[in-house]
Amino acid sequence: MTGRDQPETPFVSSALQNLRLRGLIEQSTDLQAIDAALNAGMVSFYTGYDPTAASLHVGHLLTMMAIRQLQRAGHRPIIIIGGATAMIGDPTGKSETRKMLSAEVIETNIVAFRKQLSQFVHFDSGAPNDAILLDNSTWLMSIGYVEFLRDYGRHFTVNRMIAAKTYRDRLEQELPLSFLEFNYQLFQAYDFLHLFRTYDCTLQLGGSDQWGNMVAGVELIRRVFAVEDDAHKTERPPATAHCITYPLLTTADGKKMGKTESGAVWLAADMLSPFGYYQFWVGCADRDVGHLLDVFTELPASERDRLRALTGADLREAKEALAYEATKICHGEKLAEQSRDASRQAFGGGGDWSAVPCVQIDEPSIKLVDLVVRPDIAAFKSKREARQRIENGAVKLNGDAALDPNMSIDLSTQDSPELRLQAGKKRRFRIRFGT
Repeated sequence: MTGRDQPETPFVSSALQNLRLRGLIEQSTDLQAIDAALNAGMVSFYTGYDPTAASLHVGHLLTMMAIRQLQRAGHRPIIIIGGATAMIGDPTGKSETRKMLSAEVIETNIVAFRKQLSQFVHFDSGAPNDAILLDNSTWLMSIGYVEFLRDYGRHFTVNRMIAAKTYRDRLEQELPLSFLEFNYQLFQAYDFLHLFRTYDCTLQLGGSDQWGNMVAGVELIRRVFAVEDDAHKTERPPATAHCITYPLLTTADGKKMGKTESGAVWLAADMLSPFGYYQFWVGCADRDVGHLLDVFTELPASERDRLRALTGADLREAKEALAYEATKICHGEKLAEQSRDASRQAFGGGGDWSAVPCVQIDEPSIKLVDLVVRPDIAAFKSKREARQRIENGAVKLNGDAALDPNMSIDLSTQDSPELRLQAGKKRRFRIRFGT
């Protein structure tokens, strides 16, 4: 078992070469063995997502891009949607127990996830490495709990489990850790065992915060097969499974990637418009551009190197390339082009304004301070903050600064059927009144 301090040995497989080039390898069990397997032929690998929301978000995107790269190298993704484990809640990185979800909500979320994932990997092309989407409730819900503990729980020790960072952090901070959550690692490990047996899946991928859960699966496979071989006096090579983790992606200021002041950066167009998604990328910090180009675009390495070398005002070109390529992968080329044009228009260039999100106001008029804190705009966290920012010139209507938080907004004095709202540096909206 190896960790993050591994030598930079050369790889023979194009898959690992590409992952390393893009900075997508942090820890692994045995990189040389994984490299040999990936070079020898198609490898079935898996990663999982718990359907705890109606959409995936940018925090999931790094794993999705890695899956995409491995599939393009000829390997088969198995994507597990945690219909069962979502009922428990992964305690990793959490300071409190997750809200319980109903089976109906989970099923709705699973359907949404598959649609979004199909933008990144192919499922039904007829190729031997078509992705497979599975719901772990189909096997976990049918296992009796006593049977599960007898056959698999005996391979885990509480001593080792509480040494894992996920559990240790909760205990050291004297935060609640339910017995329900304590079972999560066992179920995730069993997922790997089930896929190893049923789909010849030998590799698990995930974020670095999942290392403890993933290693537990590798160990469970080894121990279960060793027990079975001993019981049946079978002589065969030890069952071997592996895992690779990606580094958790953080911004230049140390914050976890995928969160903004107004919340998660959703991949679903009905939860965050393609224009808003584009704006997230084009608004990244200068120091982040190079790495984000490596991870979230498929531009050739030579073009990524050229863009990362840009400085000063020329960095705008690199950010536009990042935003366009990331939006194209998630939402398609047409919407990426519309978002780029609308962004240029909103920031003073030419282009089409029509792709900027439109907010419909049912009332004949509305105060400016009330407008900018509406849930569908959410430019500021509170009216207090909004008033201060408005008075400091952070809000514009049709390009002109609006300095009075209490000003009444309507279309009675406008020639156009809509207003253009700019709130802060990145938030742009078209405002329409009436139905």
